[in-house]
Amino acid sequence: MTGHGRGDSLQHGYKVAVEISAVNRKQLEIHVNLPREFDRLESAVKERVQKKVSRGRVTVRVSVQTAKGEELNRVVINRELALASAKQLRGIAKEAKVSSDLSIEALLRIPGVIRSESGVENTDEVLPSIRRATDQALKGFVAMRTAEGEQLAKDLNNRISAMTKAVARVERRAPKVLTRYRQQLLERIKQAKVEITDPDDDRLLKELVLFADRSDISEELTRLASHFKQFKQIAASKTPVGRTLDFLAQELNREVNTIGSKANDTDISKDVVVLKTELEKFREQVQNVE
Repeated sequence: MTGHGRGDSLQHGYKVAVEISAVNRKQLEIHVNLPREFDRLESAVKERVQKKVSRGRVTVRVSVQTAKGEELNRVVINRELALASAKQLRGIAKEAKVSSDLSIEALLRIPGVIRSESGVENTDEVLPSIRRATDQALKGFVAMRTAEGEQLAKDLNNRISAMTKAVARVERRAPKVLTRYRQQLLERIKQAKVEITDPDDDRLLKELVLFADRSDISEELTRLASHFKQFKQIAASKTPVGRTLDFLAQELNREVNTIGSKANDTDISKDVVVLKTELEKFREQVQNVE
């Protein structure tokens, strides 16, 4: 399930901004981007997100500035090291009798001459602001995902409704399959000029029994009805149900495939196509559910 939220906080002279965004993923993955000097606070941010989110690839971007909007890091040049390095390099050039074309760029590339320093004296002072901004971002993030979830629920209900109607048509058609097969079998026997004087001939009855056993889909239809009922119960839950619905979709798929392989009837096959089409869309949408 996708989502986005932003939070801001200003405290102790620091301005904190937190942005949270997510894309669909079966499992929960949280990636926190913090300024380097705040890396040790990553677990605290993750813990807050995990309380509100259970699925998806979530990215949390945290930026920290001074109250005036200035960046925290500043560039510092080690003058003593730069001067000492220049003096030594010129001395080596003179001793080796080579040209001493020492540029400022070359001097700044010497390790330690230029470095970045953080303007934060105590990172713990910023933690309350990060928490506050994170909670604010999560509030907007969850609200957006809730609105999307309501739309997903409507779509999933429509898919289940379409599948329920298709299963009802199959249930009405299933008892007629054996009668149709018996008529077709008698017609083929007649065309083959095989004489059967008794309509209750043991060979004919045996063939009909075998066919009835192979094409019986009553158990699959019963399980589908049970799964549809389970969906309504799951959909009414207030807890994350994405993984449960994912499992339910697998069970629905198993029953539909079995009906498709057993049903020796054109009309039932048409409804199996409807079931598979709706189920595929159902499974795709379930991946987006929290």
